[in-house]
Amino acid sequence: MSRIGRKPITVPEKVKIALKDQTITVTGPLGTLSFTAKPEVKMAFNETDKSVVVSIDEAKYGDNRSVRALFGTTRSLINGMVIGVTKGFAKSLEVVGVGYTASVTGNQLKLIVGFANPILVTIPAGVKCVVEKQFINISGADKQAVGMLASTIRSHRKPEPYQGKGIKYTTETIKRKSGKAFGAA
Repeated sequence: MSRIGRKPITVPEKVKIALKDQTITVTGPLGTLSFTAKPEVKMAFNETDKSVVVSIDEAKYGDNRSVRALFGTTRSLINGMVIGVTKGFAKSLEVVGVGYTASVTGNQLKLIVGFANPILVTIPAGVKCVVEKQFINISGADKQAVGMLASTIRSHRKPEPYQGKGIKYTTETIKRKSGKAFGAA
């Protein structure tokens, strides 16, 4: 039995929960998110204490590891949806390098990071991307969409260890290497 899965998810006043079959829809001030759970996992919304409870049939799936893993994962995904529609999620990237720039035009992010042509990255719906000098700030209600966009942007020019040029997370520390030592005998 998952210790994470057993915890009930408290729902704030501003958030509305809708359960239909195996699909849960969470609506809040920052948007609407929905998730369809596997049929082995049961979800219930308790109106009196405003909480969502996730459970599995212990007699049927008690010794099945994959169903127990789904149990905790489903609870974490629903909790992430509740946090996303109330507070939101954010990632921040830094573009480091001489001549390296980023700019937003419409629903695309234009990256100039040392290649012959600029790289265009499409910004998905529900995700907001703002560029301030060399910093790219990504925010949105969907944790997966925000993280995926940040990962895609970083993958176009990962930071290299010798000069530190590239696109990195602002919280990331690049372990620097020294170059060749000249004049050593």
